[in-house]
Amino acid sequence: MDQKRSSFTGKIGFVLAAAGSAVGLGNIWRFPYLAAKYGGGIFLLVYIILAVTFGFALMAAEIAIGRKTGLSAIGAFKKLDRRFAFVGYLAALIPAIILPYYSVIGGWVMKYIAGFGTGQAHVMAGDKYFSEYLKIVGEPLVWFLLFIGLTSLIVMLGVEKGIEKVSKVMMPILVVLILGISIYTIVAMPGAVDGVLYYITPDFSKFSVMTVVAAMGQLFYSMSLAMGIMITFGSYMKKDISIEKSIHQIEIFDTGVAFLAGLMIIPAVFAFSGGNEEALGKGPTLMFVTLPKVFDTMPGGNIIGAVFFIMVFFAALTSSISLMETIVSILQDKLRMKRIPASLAVLGFSLVLGGITCLGFNVLKDVKPLGLDDLLTFFDFISNSILMPIAAFFTAVLVGFVLKPEYLMDELDLGGKFKAKRLFSVMIKYIAPVFIVAILVSSILDAFGIVKM
Repeated sequence: MDQKRSSFTGKIGFVLAAAGSAVGLGNIWRFPYLAAKYGGGIFLLVYIILAVTFGFALMAAEIAIGRKTGLSAIGAFKKLDRRFAFVGYLAALIPAIILPYYSVIGGWVMKYIAGFGTGQAHVMAGDKYFSEYLKIVGEPLVWFLLFIGLTSLIVMLGVEKGIEKVSKVMMPILVVLILGISIYTIVAMPGAVDGVLYYITPDFSKFSVMTVVAAMGQLFYSMSLAMGIMITFGSYMKKDISIEKSIHQIEIFDTGVAFLAGLMIIPAVFAFSGGNEEALGKGPTLMFVTLPKVFDTMPGGNIIGAVFFIMVFFAALTSSISLMETIVSILQDKLRMKRIPASLAVLGFSLVLGGITCLGFNVLKDVKPLGLDDLLTFFDFISNSILMPIAAFFTAVLVGFVLKPEYLMDELDLGGKFKAKRLFSVMIKYIAPVFIVAILVSSILDAFGIVKM
């Protein structure tokens, strides 16, 4: 007997859950760096144009696939065309790889909340604090267990009582926190206004093909594309909700938070470093090394630092929930498992892979697959730089050339006339495949230091 499929109660629940998935660590530790590097305002402009064209088309395709089939990734692709069933397996593998290492980073965030909350800002701002912390075997594992445990608990509660309720609370709070920190930073730090001008003023001399490629790559990862997430959430979406309007609202949330993250981080680092662009790195170094130093110099740095990491925690948790839900949904569809056993199975797998990732900084520090720095970097490279573009490419080929865009139009018209039919057709057939190949190539070149993004 088929299980009754869960669903969001309405449009707000779907939009906030999907936005919660899209808004994650990439918005906070990668977007500001890329915006600063590629000309501030001009990067923002390119990013927004790509969001409402390239990103819109891919997200529309995935949500429509999910709602039309009523299935998660594996079942959905198999139902559409058996020859493309492998894309569903790729889409299932991606969140299974990302969730464990993402939860390790979530554990680091919880550690920093505790540290700043107990007045240790000056200690955590030390040059070697973060690198020395990672060398500890036990404590990072404990924080990882807490984060993945909380994620699994929310997923066990279900779509409506767990994911939707948490998203409705966390997303508005996240926006308020990031806006508040941005304003405080600009007001409290001398020289921060210069950083704001640097961030929002277009520098056309820095515009290049790499500006577009960098914006495409950031958008691709930021919007939770090619992970099976939007297909899964689409399968929970009621038929009377407009996909087009929902995507526009998700894009506003995602781009708005990314912009505010830049407004919060760039002026602060700019003022702290005396205008040195090189001080604004990306990734863990920015969040766990540079920003603690900045907070340590600010009035009320302990409080601001704690609030900042609480905001990051919300962003990380909503994303990890969507990652786990995607895998749980696949197990429910494929193996007819009930939600709690499926959640426990995913938790068990994540504990193993996440534990190995934690040990990659100490016990397994000499294990460097493909010559990359550590196991976390390796898992990130395989999932984000290789598997995601490949899955997205074949999704575009399936929708654009095998099924044809018209196949999804009836679904896209439900809940309100789909006005972007021509844009969707052109993007999914001719533009998206080319862009995705560019993302794949540039990501590989960046990972091995051939071209730095």
